[in-house]
Amino acid sequence: MKPDGPRSPWRRVLLAPLRALEAVLGWLLALVILFEEWGWEPLQRVLARIGAWPGLRWIEGAVRRLPPYAALALFALPTVMLLPVKLGALWLIGQGQVVAGAVVIVVAKLVGTAVVARLFTLTRPALMRLDWFAALHAHWTRWKNGLLKRVRASRPWRAIRVFRHRIRRRWRVWRRAGGRG
Repeated sequence: MKPDGPRSPWRRVLLAPLRALEAVLGWLLALVILFEEWGWEPLQRVLARIGAWPGLRWIEGAVRRLPPYAALALFALPTVMLLPVKLGALWLIGQGQVVAGAVVIVVAKLVGTAVVARLFTLTRPALMRLDWFAALHAHWTRWKNGLLKRVRASRPWRAIRVFRHRIRRRWRVWRRAGGRG
């Protein structure tokens, strides 16, 4: 066997940092996806209530009637529109205004998630008529569900859930006691 073959100890040493980076990036991506999952439905419902206002109902109706590629363009619009906002937030951070930049990023993320969630709900039937989009969506959904399943089965995730459960239980006991320590 050659020293640089597939089972070489050097290969393991060289790949170890890449695997560590992959694990860290995987967790960061999982956290972003979990945030999206957590916020998707509630934020979408808020925008649905706003969209039900009499003056705005016609907009949602028009969005629902869009042909597939127009729906795709509209669905992509929030991402394009929020990019300058996020770049502005990074500029603020670069100018030493870390809190202001972080607030802008968080607000942009919340608004972006809400708008994308609502737009996806409205445009999904049209988007799914695009074979390539439907296939990409199915692939993304399978991949995302697999990642979330691994994260939720991990020891840190289970520990956080136990901790959160204990905090909630203590909060309920404290509230039943009238808020007295």
